[in-house]
Amino acid sequence: MTAVPGPDGLLRCPWGATQDDLYREYHDTEWGREVHGRDALYERLCLESFQSGLSWITILRKRESFRRAFAGFDPERVARFGEDDVARLMADASIVRNKAKIAATIANARVVLDLVGTDLDTLLWSFATEPRPSRLVDASEVPAVTAESTAMADDLKRRGLRFFGPTTAYALMQATGMVDDHLSGCLVPPPNTDSSSRYRPR
Repeated sequence: MTAVPGPDGLLRCPWGATQDDLYREYHDTEWGREVHGRDALYERLCLESFQSGLSWITILRKRESFRRAFAGFDPERVARFGEDDVARLMADASIVRNKAKIAATIANARVVLDLVGTDLDTLLWSFATEPRPSRLVDASEVPAVTAESTAMADDLKRRGLRFFGPTTAYALMQATGMVDDHLSGCLVPPPNTDSSSRYRPR
């Protein structure tokens, strides 16, 4: 499916051309835009992991609750969570109450803090690829997994990260601007490929 008109008549990626204001705003202003910084990327990594097996709109609607529950996704605070915090989170109906994902979020905060010789921003962005010559035309052309997302997932798994496979890694890359998967004709402008911060070859 190609870019289609949203409720305002403007062309968007099919998933973003929705009547849901929250989903449409996320498509228009966040998805595919560059995200940098340890805490911001840790948050996105965690939310993408929580999304596994669920719809993204479910996570999006609970995002503020997730932020409250996980101390603003500050890895230093989350890394100190213990059994009482797990019990608190499992009793919190405003988030996704999946014990394995909650445990992974806490463990992954510790991995982020224990990175040696790099930081989360530099590490994740090292897997970003050069932009395609032109945007894809049809949503069926958008991959679910790439060599880069597989390499990212393998690297992070080796470092101890949990609940983060190649598909989740690619979703993270899409969401944080490491790859531009907005379709041709979509109202969201292409990224500024002149940005020196965008691609950091490995």
